[in-house]
Amino acid sequence: MRWFYTFFQAIILIILILNPILYYLFWDIFWNYSEKNKLIILWIIILSEFFIILFFIKKLFHDPIIKLEFTIKSFLVWNLKDTNIEFKKTMNPHLNYALTFFSKTLNTLKNIKDEFIHGKEIRSEVDLGKEIQWKMLTKKMIEVPKIEVIVKSKPAWEIWWDSYDIINQWDNYYIYVWDATGHWVWAWFIMIMVNALISWFCKIFKSWAVILTKTNEILKPRVKANLLMSLLLVRWDSKENKIFMTGAWHEYLMIYKHKQNKTFKIKSWWVALWMVKDISKIVKEQEIQFEENDIIVLYSDWITEAINKPKKDWSEQMFTENRLEESINNAPNVNRKNYKSARSVFNNITIDLSKFMWYKHTQLDDITLAVIHYKWNDYDKNVDFPEEISEDYITEWNW
Repeated sequence: MRWFYTFFQAIILIILILNPILYYLFWDIFWNYSEKNKLIILWIIILSEFFIILFFIKKLFHDPIIKLEFTIKSFLVWNLKDTNIEFKKTMNPHLNYALTFFSKTLNTLKNIKDEFIHGKEIRSEVDLGKEIQWKMLTKKMIEVPKIEVIVKSKPAWEIWWDSYDIINQWDNYYIYVWDATGHWVWAWFIMIMVNALISWFCKIFKSWAVILTKTNEILKPRVKANLLMSLLLVRWDSKENKIFMTGAWHEYLMIYKHKQNKTFKIKSWWVALWMVKDISKIVKEQEIQFEENDIIVLYSDWITEAINKPKKDWSEQMFTENRLEESINNAPNVNRKNYKSARSVFNNITIDLSKFMWYKHTQLDDITLAVIHYKWNDYDKNVDFPEEISEDYITEWNW
């Protein structure tokens, strides 16, 4: 292609140089013609040469430039129909380099613009999902007779997969936390369905085991096999002053016994929702000895799996169950009382976790923490610890 372009340039140059000579040499050929006809023939030759040169200029320069201009304008108004922008090669190798450059540049910008617009759409959907989730899962705290409940959940991203709920049905109060495996749309949608089903089944059935069995029965055929949900649930019978526990492949339930001044761990059942089709013979509801000033702690896995570095590099340490136990045991007593409260334990776990994660912390997963205190008769909320924790006791992380 380059040799042809060079040859064409040479021919044009030769024609322009030899034109006057050729006119002079061939002028006498037409001596028999009249002066008028001679001029007509001369203009025909000149115009023919002009249009031939114009044709090649149009093919070599004008058409590629117009195509480039049109493509750029279409890109600016986002009216490109081609998935991949390409320009035909011309006989001008120098122009080909420019067209190749603009082709690659426009394709790159087009991909960036596609990703940006798609990202804005995804962002819009995430914001919508966050709004729906917030409205459906954010609740006002329910006053529960004889027990004090403090529970919070902090997402690591825009949409969260840990959460909690407190449901009241007659004399029973259902308190539970959950953690959905897998993230984004599927896990978000599943936790909405589970929460809706549990809220409804609480109106029909009393036992947590039955409620989970029915929920599993309905959703098992409708959920992908790699998506699971773990839950830890307690039911407070305010009439009998008894508390019952049901677990589904979740973390330990930790209970601080006031009389022994010690925290004990109770293991959750090993099966999560949708692991098997029928969980009725596996999941059980068991009563827990819960006495005045005892405290129960429910939590999601990032409480114990929180790391003490901004990122994982195989040298980090985790918070672990042992540190959580120590944090519960070391929680201070209420002012001028000989017992701990839900607020004192909740705040102390927050402080210890914050110090452990230290500065420039990274929360790699959602965190949910629920603390339940069986209140003694002389418990006074006005002398309990404040909800806001002083900055003197925490680093960066807080609810």
